[in-house]
Amino acid sequence: ETEMKEKKLRLEDAINATRAAVDEGIVPGGGATFSHLVENLKTWAKYNLHEEELTGALIITKAIEKPLRRIAKNNGKNSALIVNLLQEQNFEIGYNAIDDNLVNMYEKGIIDPAKVTRNTLQNA
Repeated sequence: ETEMKEKKLRLEDAINATRAAVDEGIVPGGGATFSHLVENLKTWAKYNLHEEELTGALIITKAIEKPLRRIAKNNGKNSALIVNLLQEQNFEIGYNAIDDNLVNMYEKGIIDPAKVTRNTLQNA
């Protein structure tokens, strides 16, 4: 019975993720999208925000790098190096921890629904 409930929850999660992807498309997963956004967000924040808002935005830029840093660290790699290498790449490139290399995330199927990614950032 517990196993059946778990399978049902996984199916519901998959259906919801698919709906979200249909609504707004997909973006590179594995923390790649957020890591690619960091420098743009910092620049935008410095020119458009002041005081507490600027401080909050800079905190968010540090926080959104954490997923990729954790993935790299869990893979025994230097997370700062992986993040720096990734940020020099095109948007669709991300870190594949299984193969320990930078890959086209769309081609490898390492994707996230854009709606989920957007909501995460909006609600941060």
